Parts: sequence; C-alpha cells; structure tokens
Amino acid sequence: MMKLSKSGCACGGAGERYEELAAILARYQEAPGALIPVLQQAQDAYGYLSREVLERIADGLHLPISQVYGVVTFYSQFHLNPRGKHIVRVCQGTACHVRGAKAILEAMEKELGVKPGETTADLNFTLETVACIGACGLAPVMMIDDDTYGRLTPEGIGGILQPYRGQS
Repeated sequence: MMKLSKSGCACGGAGERYEELAAILARYQEAPGALIPVLQQAQDAYGYLSREVLERIADGLHLPISQVYGVVTFYSQFHLNPRGKHIVRVCQGTACHVRGAKAILEAMEKELGVKPGETTADLNFTLETVACIGACGLAPVMMIDDDTYGRLTPEGIGGILQPYRGQS
C-alpha cells in the first residue's frame, strides 16, 4: 500500500518536482509502445533517469520495474546518473588505437579525475569512450560536446579542456 502525503500525492512532498513527469505519463497513458518515448522525455526533463523517476514511470505505465530498467540499461542513450555539462568522448576505434588513443584516454582520466562513464564532482564533465567518431584521418581524436579535436597528444589535453572549464 502506498502512503499519500497531505497534498494527496505519493511523492513524499516532491509533487512539484514530478509534475512534468506526470504530464508526460498522462500523454501516453494508454498508448502501446510508450515506454521509450516516455523515458526519452523524462530524461530530457530531468537530465538523467533516477531510481524514483523509473519507479514512477513503471507505475504510471503499469509495467514491472524490471522491464523499465531492462530497456534503460539496454540503450546507451539513457543515463542512470547525472551527467556533466560537457560530454568528453575519446575515440577508441582502430585508427585512434594504433595512434595512441590509450594514452589520450589516460591523460584525460588524470586531468579530470574520473574514469570513463563517470562525471566530475562539479558536474562539469562526463568522460566517455566511443568506438568511432568518424575522423580517422585525424587520429587520435576526441569530441567535447560538438567540437572535434584531432592529432591529439597527452600533453595537449589540459589546454583543450581549459575553455570548457570556465563556461557556465
């Protein structure tokens, strides 16, 4: 049995925080195949999919939480943890690998203080690895948001990050 707060919601006083999610769920209430669009819109609204958001989605769509979690963990577009303002993607494809991508990734890990898949404590950067960026002629390559950087050296990483550190 779910306990209702004084406001009549089961949100533990966080009702206003989840009004947008309630609106998303209302639009898809009886729509078949609604899970992925609901997850996409919820992630857009909250930046990532917290456990509470996933539970609310499962409840709202009358699905087992295991099914919702299975979809979220299957597709790489969904994120279970907060993400940084800037997404750093370091290519690990064949051309980049041959030209020193491992050293670039290690330098980035050291510079940011996080491993791939993690976000810096200040929520400024999330570090990811990708199989290919599509700029093999510039290997080794990385992207920060929509900006591509090629012919990288471990020594140049700090200078590339500097303009992104001060952005608000």
